[in-house]
Amino acid sequence: MRSLTLARTSLASVVAAGVGAVATSPDSAWYLSLDKPAWQPPRAAFPAVWTPLYAMIALASAQALDTSTGDDQRQRLWRTYGIDLALNAAWTPLFFRARRPRLALAEIVVLDAANVALLLRAWRADRLAGAALLPYLAWTGFATALNAAIAVRNPGR
Repeated sequence: MRSLTLARTSLASVVAAGVGAVATSPDSAWYLSLDKPAWQPPRAAFPAVWTPLYAMIALASAQALDTSTGDDQRQRLWRTYGIDLALNAAWTPLFFRARRPRLALAEIVVLDAANVALLLRAWRADRLAGAALLPYLAWTGFATALNAAIAVRNPGR
């Protein structure tokens, strides 16, 4: 893996994580007033899960990018990676800042599709890199279910 590619994917992941960290407000009166399912993880679980996930996204994407065959495959993978991280970064402001769980739900469904596209492109370049993205898909699938439960339990919010 080339260090420049890893530096670029790491920087992009740090930016996406930073947007999420800044936009998250789990102590806000609005969020605390929401009816949430009993199976929601404790607050500390989110950074504990997201930190290694962002690292894995950066590593797996760098590996896939560096083993891509041809400029066209590499460009498609970069574009997919960028779109995926932009969608990833957009969810938190939609949910916490705009206070729009239903809109955030629609957005995370699109993110889930982008995650699948990223995994497939990475898999074509390097199977181990693609497989390394599976925990990301699993976590965002769980986050989608949690977002859906909150949206259903809090109609009109």
